[in-house]
Amino acid sequence: MEQNSISKDDFAARANTFPWPPVLFVAAVAAALVMGRSVPIAWPGTDDLAAQLVGRGFGVAGLVLIVWSVIALTRAKTTVMPNGVSDALVTTGPYARFRNPIYLGEVLLLLAAADVTKNVWFGVAAAAFVVLVTRLQILPEERHLTARFGDAYEAYRSRSRRW
Repeated sequence: MEQNSISKDDFAARANTFPWPPVLFVAAVAAALVMGRSVPIAWPGTDDLAAQLVGRGFGVAGLVLIVWSVIALTRAKTTVMPNGVSDALVTTGPYARFRNPIYLGEVLLLLAAADVTKNVWFGVAAAAFVVLVTRLQILPEERHLTARFGDAYEAYRSRSRRW
């Protein structure tokens, strides 16, 4: 088989062999911290109570979304690991609205970190995380779920959002 030729069976086996999302999340945090120290940019926002509540609200929402998602996956007896094999199509809990609530939660955590630390680079890291996790994980994951669950996944995909 050619190196670039991927069969439907390959996608059905697993979305990825490497756990991109946690690695990208840690890299985003590390990059933001390093850039914040080496190339600091003045915080463009306010530091009043309303702004602090919004920033911390993003963090709380992100944590709740991640925990709720893990609980939904665990109850369905399917993998939580992004490089694992999906044994069930989960469409309840946060998955009823979003196809990737854990990744969305991680973006909210990065945005909360931007506000809490007043480090603009966390916002840049959040945007980079979205692009990279979409390309490296979500698109392969969508092919995997289509191959594994067929019409059921396509129906779910039509009524839910990627982000």
